[in-house]
Amino acid sequence: MLIFMAILIGVLYSTGVYLMLRRNVVKLIFGLFLLGHAANLLIFTVGGLVRARPPLAAVGADAPPPDVADPLPQALVLTAIVIGFALTSFFAVLAKRVFLATGTDDTDALKSTES
Repeated sequence: MLIFMAILIGVLYSTGVYLMLRRNVVKLIFGLFLLGHAANLLIFTVGGLVRARPPLAAVGADAPPPDVADPLPQALVLTAIVIGFALTSFFAVLAKRVFLATGTDDTDALKSTES
C-alpha cells in the first residue's frame, strides 16, 4: 500500500508540474489543483495510513492508547482541502476575467498586453 501511495503521489506531482509548465492558463489551474491533492496525499501517507480506533483517551488517562489514528494529519488535510478549493475557485474566476478582457488564455500572448 505504501509503495502504491508513493507512486501515486509521484505521478500527481509530476503531472501537476507538467501542466503548470504549459502555456494555457486553464492547464496551469489544473496543475495547481493536482499539486494540492498530491500534497494532501503526502501528508496522509507520512501521517500513517491505519484503520484504527478514534483517538479518544479514557477518563483519567494521560494519552490515548498507542493503536489509534493520528488526528493531526486529518486536520491539516481538511484545512488544506478548504483552502485549495477557495484558491481553485479564485483562479478559475480570474482566468475567466482575463480571457474576457484579452480574448486569449495563452500566457505568451498575455505578456504582450503588459505595456
